[in-house]
Amino acid sequence: MRSKVMLPTVIFITCAMMMNCSKNGVAAKSFGVMKNGTKINLYTISNHKGITAQVINYGARVVSLKVPDRDGKFEDIVLGFDNLAAYEKDNSYQGSIVGRYGNRIGGGKFALEGKTYQLDINDGANNLHGGKEGFHQQVWKCRQMNPSTLKLTYISPDNEGGFPGQVKVTVKYTITENNELKIEYRGVTNKTTILNPTSHCYFNLTGYPLNDILGHELMINADYFTPVDAGLIPTGEIRSVANTPMDFRTAKPIGWDISANNEQIAYGRGYDHNWVLNGQPGQMRLCASLYDPKSGRLMEVFTDQVGLQFYSGNFLDGSMTGKGGLKYNHRTALCLETQAYPDSPNKSNFPTVVLKPGEEYKQTTIYHFTVK
Repeated sequence: MRSKVMLPTVIFITCAMMMNCSKNGVAAKSFGVMKNGTKINLYTISNHKGITAQVINYGARVVSLKVPDRDGKFEDIVLGFDNLAAYEKDNSYQGSIVGRYGNRIGGGKFALEGKTYQLDINDGANNLHGGKEGFHQQVWKCRQMNPSTLKLTYISPDNEGGFPGQVKVTVKYTITENNELKIEYRGVTNKTTILNPTSHCYFNLTGYPLNDILGHELMINADYFTPVDAGLIPTGEIRSVANTPMDFRTAKPIGWDISANNEQIAYGRGYDHNWVLNGQPGQMRLCASLYDPKSGRLMEVFTDQVGLQFYSGNFLDGSMTGKGGLKYNHRTALCLETQAYPDSPNKSNFPTVVLKPGEEYKQTTIYHFTVK
């Protein structure tokens, strides 16, 4: 039998769309106007220790996350853009909540309850991150609950991107007093469907995106990973990381094995794979840690999810102009996406991602920041 996966918990952010929110004395700021005339707002959440995140309601995107280094200097550790127009043009999912299905679905189709569904094709022959009009392209309703918490809500209509059912998703971002960015997800549907949202922040712990991330030391708490084919679709095998470049059970610099003579590395042009996390799905546990020796910043990732997609910024190529006019070059950021396994709807041996009426999708992921 396929085990039931509790998917990432969505944290709720709701302010009347197109209006400033002043509840609890916290005001939203304008972030510009979309091409279609929709006004987009910028929301700031923080704790008493100075850690601050900024989020826009277009794509529920984290556009800034400032944390201190070992000397107490605060810097922005996520990639992004200075203006709304750049986010509208973006095809790299910068800082967004992606869905309905984070990661890839092979051939852009799947069968559910005897019916085959054809999804948007936007990644070769596959569906990636929900398709061209996924969650990252939507305007979310938002509400600033207090100075540290923002709640966002989006209702995805039946057949959006080809997915069945109307799905209501909420995501709540919180900056805790324990120096964490906490992301909680919730989802309900009126028709049997699949759901697997995740956060697509690009991290560079040096705080300066002209530095690459090859010296960052990464640990992934996983004994196995899911190998992919040339199209980056899992083959269905669950393979040991032992004696492969995929072994991050002990922290090592990302650059050590990223150019290894290995078929999986060649397919991903580096790392772009899913790790099978150790521990009990549905229970919070440490799944990864990322350390930058230059700044001393340490980011620990906790989740209740079954999988972690590590993407090493292989397709950043200098063609994208980011914050401050800086070019985002090859491997100047990485993503650590907590989620279900890629292509789970088409792999009977993978944990299920099916959501039925009357059920609730839940997921919680925490990024905890310290220094050493």
